[in-house]
Amino acid sequence: MSASRAYLPGGRIGDGLDRLAAEVARIEALFADAGAQAVEPATLQPSAELLTLYGEDIRARAFVTQDPVDGELMLRPDFTVPVLRLHLQGGVSPARYRYAGPVWRRQEPGSTRPTEYLQAGVEILGDPDAVAADAEVFALIRDALGEAATVAEPRTGDLAIIFAAIAGLAAPERWKQALRRHVWRPAKFRRVLEAFGERPAPSPARAALIKAVEQGEDALRAHVRALGPLHGARSFEDVLARARELAADARIVLPKAQIDWLEAVLAVAGPSAQALDALRALDEGGALSPALDRFARRLEALEARGVDAAALPFDASFGRGLEYYDGFTFEFAAPRSSSRLPLPPLGGGGRYDALTQRLGHAALPAVGGIVRPEAMIAATGPAGGAA
Repeated sequence: MSASRAYLPGGRIGDGLDRLAAEVARIEALFADAGAQAVEPATLQPSAELLTLYGEDIRARAFVTQDPVDGELMLRPDFTVPVLRLHLQGGVSPARYRYAGPVWRRQEPGSTRPTEYLQAGVEILGDPDAVAADAEVFALIRDALGEAATVAEPRTGDLAIIFAAIAGLAAPERWKQALRRHVWRPAKFRRVLEAFGERPAPSPARAALIKAVEQGEDALRAHVRALGPLHGARSFEDVLARARELAADARIVLPKAQIDWLEAVLAVAGPSAQALDALRALDEGGALSPALDRFARRLEALEARGVDAAALPFDASFGRGLEYYDGFTFEFAAPRSSSRLPLPPLGGGGRYDALTQRLGHAALPAVGGIVRPEAMIAATGPAGGAA
């Protein structure tokens, strides 16, 4: 069995393991000094709950097993949701947690990406001052990078701005719900958005269905019955309701100017101060104002923590990779030439206020971040040891 581990030759034995252990201890001490108590979620987590929160996309990347009592379980793919579950089972809010340990992600055959690697992180739950907590977590993760902070490339975003832009569209609420549902899947999001614009003539089958709706309820019911027996889980009434929606949608078109506006918001990128100015210039109707005001206050809070916030790279579309983020997001990318193997982001995190509601609890202000100790060491020069 190899003594190497994720991105780190010799990291499982001797000097290599000692260096890694010392790095993890340094990080944990930093988080402890910030008032975070230690937490250790179970390695095996309920599969159904994690799939609900992370999205079905995680199933292809997770190691899944079956327990005769607990049902389908998966090796934890990260720490955020497992830590939050522990908190909700008996924690007192507000709370701060720190953790360090392995996570697992299945990879495609032939991939050089590791299936097991370390994460060390911190979560701040229940802090009512979201702006201050966002800035603190960013600064903690930056400091946790240690030497790697000198080579890491930061990037930030804010999904709250995207959600505000969607809310500001002159569109039916169900269209906005569809867009919100696909924020984390950019390609699908764009297809849905474009479908709300100028559309080709409906197919003959859909045109006939729309015509039946326009002729009245009796005509619609007769038309649906004439289509034959229903298949799948939808009831007859469900089909009728969907037909009415299709007919209503056929009479509505999202103006191209609205689509262009949303795409312009998503395209804003650059130093944070300039990005904020660009977004304010786009916010003619004021839909973005609350989110942009928080953005401005966050820059001030970051400056107070020694961050050159005005120059901090910002990308309005960044943060759409994990389905539970809904506000400020950030990442510290590895330098491109630091290793023979491509390195993942050395650290990152973000805000996920709505996640507790999806677990059946009241909304809880929440923000956190992680670092990857093995990748950090690899980015600044791998330890020696047996390979």
